[in-house]
Amino acid sequence: MEMEKHMEEKIKAVLEKIRPSLQAHGGDVEFVSVSEDGVVKVRLTGACGGCPMSQMTLTMGVERALKAEIPEVKKVEAA
Repeated sequence: MEMEKHMEEKIKAVLEKIRPSLQAHGGDVEFVSVSEDGVVKVRLTGACGGCPMSQMTLTMGVERALKAEIPEVKKVEAA
C-alpha cells in the first residue's frame, strides 16, 4: 500500500510537468489509478477528451513521459 502511494505521488508529479503542454491545446490530464502491475489509468479532459489524436497523446506523450521517469510504469490507459 505504501509503495502504491509513493508511486501515485511520482505519477502526479510527472503529470504536472506535462500538463502545461496539454493545457496549451485546451486539454488536460487527470490521474485516476495505478495497479500493482504498473498500469496507470488517466483521463484526458477538455479538448483532449474528444480529440481524434487523444490515443496518440496518451501513448506518445503521457505514457512516454511517465515511463521515462518511473520505470515501474508498464502501460498507460484511458479511464
